[in-house]
Amino acid sequence: MPKIINYTCKTSSQLIYYFWLEIEFYMKIVILGPANPYRGGIAALNERLAVEFIRDGHEVTVFNFKLQYPGFLFPGKTQFTDDSAPEGVTILPRVNSVNPLNWWVVGRELKHMSPDMIIVRYWLPFMGPALGSICRLARMNKHTKVVCIADNIIPHEKRPGDRLFTDYFVKGVDGFIAMSREVLQDIDLFVKQPVKCLAAHPVYDHYGVPLSKDEALRELGLSNNYHYLLFFGFIRDYKGLDLLLEALADVRLREKPVKLIVAGEYYGNQERYEALIKQLHLDDKLVLRTDYIPADEINKYFCAADLVVQPYKSATQSGVTQIGYHFDKPMLVTNVGGLAEIIADKRSGYVVSPTSMAIADAIVDFYEENREPEFVIETSKLKNDFSWATLTGKILEIYNAVK
Repeated sequence: MPKIINYTCKTSSQLIYYFWLEIEFYMKIVILGPANPYRGGIAALNERLAVEFIRDGHEVTVFNFKLQYPGFLFPGKTQFTDDSAPEGVTILPRVNSVNPLNWWVVGRELKHMSPDMIIVRYWLPFMGPALGSICRLARMNKHTKVVCIADNIIPHEKRPGDRLFTDYFVKGVDGFIAMSREVLQDIDLFVKQPVKCLAAHPVYDHYGVPLSKDEALRELGLSNNYHYLLFFGFIRDYKGLDLLLEALADVRLREKPVKLIVAGEYYGNQERYEALIKQLHLDDKLVLRTDYIPADEINKYFCAADLVVQPYKSATQSGVTQIGYHFDKPMLVTNVGGLAEIIADKRSGYVVSPTSMAIADAIVDFYEENREPEFVIETSKLKNDFSWATLTGKILEIYNAVK
């Protein structure tokens, strides 16, 4: 749709010229997926993406969940956040993930609303029936195109029905954005000759301003007599916290004034980690902040750390890395999924095998060779490769390819 910018012109011919020169085409966009008051990385990206499209002059509405996860799929304490919703973004509670009648109602609403594009997030096969049904109904208006941002096609934690649900979902999609090469390849398992492209997860730049390390430690009540590693985010088995704990028990690290901050909520198996901490005698090496970390506290944890560690056993990509980039933090990631694609090994951090020994070796090297200053410089350069404008541009490329 045309968005007209007015000019003050001396002649009618000038007016006509500038009228055509300055017509901008804006789109009516719906983002289908979680947003505030739901919490987590999927919601955070949807909100920030909406803000970016609005800044570009598009009309954006987020069709949020009103029921996202039933209890058996959510082992955390709560699905909701007390953080404020982003200003200027319309977020409507619409989708019930387990009610087929709701899917029909929402799909018909979108069909009649007739947005130019629906951007749908896909991260869990359980959501396939709901999101797939809604998208199929919306596309029946013969105008709306559906672009999927695929966080995962094959999930980290597999369940019966995964392939069936994903196969159903993709048939309601016109084109795909993948945030890692692994996911880009996985799309081919379900779609013949898909319209797709790769777009890296942008930097999360909305979690507060950088603090000095001393200020961050003071805000967290931590002593500056120690160096700190950071494990951040929901604690789930595939994220490999056990590997990091075993690495921290390495005799070379026991002798160093290094502590690990664990900042994030347990998603099940808390007793297992507590037993491992006791077994490895790590109580004095840990700072446990295992409640949900609100958005206005995130900068304190990242700025207090020397090195952000993601010891994942499986992954496609991670928003934690993109928070780290925002705060110019060196990062250690394991060579799984797409994590290695966004860290420059031994330049901005480390890419290691998912073993406790490899993780320990890298941490020892980081401190003994004083890598932090050089890694910080390189990280601050590399983060420019992960802009929101790049992601919105890729989405529009896919839209233009399928419209």
